[in-house]
Amino acid sequence: MQPVTLIADSGSTKAEWTLLSNGRKKTYFTQGISPYFLSPEQITELVQQELGKKLKNVVVEKLFYYGTGCANPQNAKGVKKALQKVFPDAKITVDHDLMAAARALCGHGKGIACILGTGSNSCYFNGKKIVTNSPGLGYVLGDEGSGAYLGKKVIQYYLYNTFDEEIRARFDARFATDRVEILENVYKKPLPNRYLAGFTMFLAENRGHYMIENILEDGLNDFFFHHLCKYREIWTLPVNFVGSVAYGFKDIIQQLCDSYEFELGKILKNPMPGLIEYHQSAD
Repeated sequence: MQPVTLIADSGSTKAEWTLLSNGRKKTYFTQGISPYFLSPEQITELVQQELGKKLKNVVVEKLFYYGTGCANPQNAKGVKKALQKVFPDAKITVDHDLMAAARALCGHGKGIACILGTGSNSCYFNGKKIVTNSPGLGYVLGDEGSGAYLGKKVIQYYLYNTFDEEIRARFDARFATDRVEILENVYKKPLPNRYLAGFTMFLAENRGHYMIENILEDGLNDFFFHHLCKYREIWTLPVNFVGSVAYGFKDIIQQLCDSYEFELGKILKNPMPGLIEYHQSAD
């Protein structure tokens, strides 16, 4: 059997896995893996069920795994241990999702790399390593500009009766939920960040209404103000973005870059194409 390389990129909502063999590639998707919410045993079970069974006849030689929560060494160790049980013959490298963003967006060059997906994060990358990182505080204290942050704003506008009648009616028709159910999902059920991020689609579907535009502009500006303005390199290097929020609202990202006088580089929906390019050029 031909040995293959597997590259994985996992957020907290979904994970993308790409097999590289003889210049050919095949992509698979599984649920996201967050070591803050899942134990190593649960991660092994999830990967085995959703991916391992599909790769029964494949020998994975190298596995480059990039995942949310893996900046914490204890989490990275747990994820590596979990993956080794599924791929016992593989040489496994576990890195965090910010390194995935940096390599996918900047390659071997310098730049500011940002993630705006379910969560948010950013760093200055010098072409080899992450030099500075504005701390990500998670969805309760931070995650400005992320899907969870924007979704939380939608919920606040709804529960505080800030929405006008038209948008409130659209929300009711779209989600058919109420205060009790929302609070249950946020405070008692698992993966509240993922639940909150699910409301971001409501913003995308109702562009043009001034309240929707306010939520988007304010939420994304919070990311620029609290994070990007802290990098002194931002004035001389391009700022690049990856993630569904950045990609979905790229017009607002462009407007904010113009008003802050930042040079906008790439905006990618996900890092995988850039990671494939990076690892193929590094081999």
